[in-house]
Amino acid sequence: MPSQRQLFLDHIGQTSPSPLLLEIERAEGSFLYDSSGRDILDLISGVSVSNTGHRHPAVMAALNEQAGKYMHLMVYGEVIQSPQVQYAARLASLLPPSLESVYFVNSGSEAIEGAIKLARRYTGRNEIIYFRNAYHGSTTGALSVQGSEEYRNAFRPLMPATTMAEFNSHEAVQMISSSTAAVLVEPVQAEAGVVQPEDSFLAGLRSACCRHGAMLIFDEVQTGFGRTGSLFSLFRYNVTPDILVLAKALGGGLPLGAFIASREIISSLTRDPVLGHITTFGGHPLCCATGLASLEVIVSEDLAAAAREKEKLFREELAGMPFREIRGEGLLLAVVPEKPEIIPAMIAHAPEHGLLLDYFLFCSTAFRIAPPLTISEKEISLACQRLKKLVRATDSGEGLRV
Repeated sequence: MPSQRQLFLDHIGQTSPSPLLLEIERAEGSFLYDSSGRDILDLISGVSVSNTGHRHPAVMAALNEQAGKYMHLMVYGEVIQSPQVQYAARLASLLPPSLESVYFVNSGSEAIEGAIKLARRYTGRNEIIYFRNAYHGSTTGALSVQGSEEYRNAFRPLMPATTMAEFNSHEAVQMISSSTAAVLVEPVQAEAGVVQPEDSFLAGLRSACCRHGAMLIFDEVQTGFGRTGSLFSLFRYNVTPDILVLAKALGGGLPLGAFIASREIISSLTRDPVLGHITTFGGHPLCCATGLASLEVIVSEDLAAAAREKEKLFREELAGMPFREIRGEGLLLAVVPEKPEIIPAMIAHAPEHGLLLDYFLFCSTAFRIAPPLTISEKEISLACQRLKKLVRATDSGEGLRV
């Protein structure tokens, strides 16, 4: 019988020629456990998915309870399903009043697609302005507003009427016009290596969109649910978008995405034509049940505020290591080594040192630290001890072959 590793390579569609090939048997809290029994501290949370850690008791209880009632019943939007209703209402209670109507889908890419359709439908315009080094997903529409030619050039022709701007530039604000359907922006650019907005950049986009009748779309797929030290970054920067896009941590570990707007805006998808946006599995009851349970943990334990304190501890523990810079807020950090060329070796060999690390798509000079928000102070100290040994090994040339 072929090994699991061989079956993975033979039958699972691959995303790169060099997967990590970790065989994980179980996960709990901040740890993954592989087939050899090794414990691996998860410093990326499945890329900002597992904000309440792996298999949180409250999340598992909600999953099991809902599974005992029903799973898929009908295509989205036709049947009243309590997990969808309760989760949407709870999200609306935590967001600005204009963000009151939730359209659940299955992923961040789908949510971006829905948000673009919604903006174009509501405004009757076509142009979408997006930003260099932005990442919004890999479906064709989302790829059309991705700020990197490297990842999208092979798949042209893409969606027309898209315009790229520079993040944090005054020129970007000036580009917004009466032809603009929407400006699509991450409040904090994650895959660019955690680039934060400067001065009044986001407020300037908001003002220009209001002036020209364009929609402002915030992609908080990575920054949402306490990751950057506030429940959502829109509160941190005091700017309310017309459309908010969520995914990743939204499902509490299960696949779930959403785009959120006012009832007036969302209702434009119900007519001319009806069924202006359709999904079969969007808002799956299991995903909504686990998402709501995870959100309640984040709110009740104030994990957003805790993320700010844990950021300080990471910075203290990492001080003195050969790092040029640590960017970011909360538990979305970009760490720049003195020798960025060691990053591929660090990531490849991190599991041997009991860590799981990751790249940024559009920043080759930094690696990501984005653990579960539930990570303990003791686990942070352990992670930094292991990281110190990993850096020493790669910096000295040990294990540099990848």
